[in-house]
Amino acid sequence: MTEPGNMRLFIIFVESNLVWFVMGVAALGLLFPGPGKLIEIAIGPLLALLMLVISLAFDAHEARIVFRKPSQQLLAMGLVYGPMSVAGLLTGRLFFGSGPLAAGQTLLGTLPTDVSSPLLVLMARGNVAMAAVFNAINTALSPFIVPFLFLSLTGIQLEAPLGWIILELVLIVLVPTLLGVGLRTMLPTFFAQYDSTYAGLGSIIYLMILLAVVGPNAESIIGYGWYAFLIAGAALSLNLIGYLVGMSSRFLTADRANVIAFLFTVSKKEFSIAAAFVAASGLPSEIAIPATFFAVIQMITSPVAARIIAKGSKYR
Repeated sequence: MTEPGNMRLFIIFVESNLVWFVMGVAALGLLFPGPGKLIEIAIGPLLALLMLVISLAFDAHEARIVFRKPSQQLLAMGLVYGPMSVAGLLTGRLFFGSGPLAAGQTLLGTLPTDVSSPLLVLMARGNVAMAAVFNAINTALSPFIVPFLFLSLTGIQLEAPLGWIILELVLIVLVPTLLGVGLRTMLPTFFAQYDSTYAGLGSIIYLMILLAVVGPNAESIIGYGWYAFLIAGAALSLNLIGYLVGMSSRFLTADRANVIAFLFTVSKKEFSIAAAFVAASGLPSEIAIPATFFAVIQMITSPVAARIIAKGSKYR
């Protein structure tokens, strides 16, 4: 077998077993944080590369179809920022009562969609173009929506790190997405032949991002001792609520691929923005802790959910 053939098989193998790889990498990052700390600086480029790879899976025509239905974009924005913000507030009070962690859980609920959401949509055989558009719109609006929601729910003033968010939107989301979609549109036949590998390539990048997230935060996570399980429980609760809220889109659209896009758009949160908001506002760093735990939780549950959904799609 040729070397490219072996590489393709390896990529597909990683995608097929991503759940186990995620658990292994998460444990590795906690026990041996060194490698994760080394590649932490590469999180931004890795996210941009992930967006580029996933954007090769759809063309400009598919993106235009999404833009022609603004009602779906409004629905996604409403679900991401509406019920999820309330869920963040309620789970924060339930698990922590009051204080920095409760405020942090509330902040977590108000955050926009995670950059990696289109990858999970691709793995679950959903509408990737729709997920990418939702992702870009939610990120672009977050500097205006998140501080307003957080102030309304907690009474705490939040400063928007405009520079950081604009940088993420342009360099991590917009540029790679436009490049990927442009390449797919200009050379559809060439890039279509690799359709079976995009999810696998994205999975490998996803694992590197997970390691870069867990490693630098391993000391903080372990430092909470048994209390870490309570914080993780709060994160898992909000994540599961996100899946339920995302599934509510079934009442408004019968298209399974679109529902999958809503599911991961709503359930995944851009955790890195939390630290940027907290730092820009001069708030206690502990407020960003729930987002750190959520990052690990969602990166474990999302491949599980995608795997289950993809298997279900085979029998439809």
